Amino acid sequence: MREFLKEVEQWAVGGYLEALAKGDRLTAAERQQCAERLARYTGLDAKLIDQAELRLALPEFNRALLLDSNLLVGRLDSRLTGPGTRDLSRRMEFDPSMTAIRPPYTAAFNQYVREELGFESDLEYYILGGGIGRWNPNAEGEYVNVSDSLRRALARNPYLKIYLGAGFYDMATPYFAAYYTLDHMALPAPLRNNIRVYEYEAGHMYYIHEPSLRQLSKDMAGFAEWAAPAAQ
Repeated sequence: MREFLKEVEQWAVGGYLEALAKGDRLTAAERQQCAERLARYTGLDAKLIDQAELRLALPEFNRALLLDSNLLVGRLDSRLTGPGTRDLSRRMEFDPSMTAIRPPYTAAFNQYVREELGFESDLEYYILGGGIGRWNPNAEGEYVNVSDSLRRALARNPYLKIYLGAGFYDMATPYFAAYYTLDHMALPAPLRNNIRVYEYEAGHMYYIHEPSLRQLSKDMAGFAEWAAPAAQ
């Protein structure tokens, strides 16, 4: 799988990027070639890709991929699917992966804090959304770019170490978007060496995939030892 993804990544920052930059200057043959290659990589129909100007947003992909089977593809974890409609014009009704993951984790957390920790509160606990949406990223009126904050933190503390876990099936925070961000932080080589990337064949919450969970345990132990080695 990794070899296939490497091929796709190279095309994404090469031929595909060039095709998008050309726009209407693409010849008919170039446009068809791009649509067919994108269809081969994504599983979508080349005609649909062409009609979308060679560029589908993720929600459109999640609805279109298994449309013939009336299935939606998960956003948090694209390995998971759920029933949808055949109407491509409608918005994605729900995230099948969120529906599958959120209830058991919410119940388990509630039981843990109440029965094992003995914690009681009348305050509403936000699992995701709700009160969390009031967070102010201090970037009003502009595009939020937290990579600048990360770059400044590394510049001010050259001993800071960063762990990046990437799930190949994560469509909420796609792994290659994270790599693209790291590649555009203008970091000197010594500081780039402070970042370690770990990949998993799972989604956003890669620890729900048992093989990835076992690998995560090893990776985190190794990262901790590397980031804060014990005194000799």
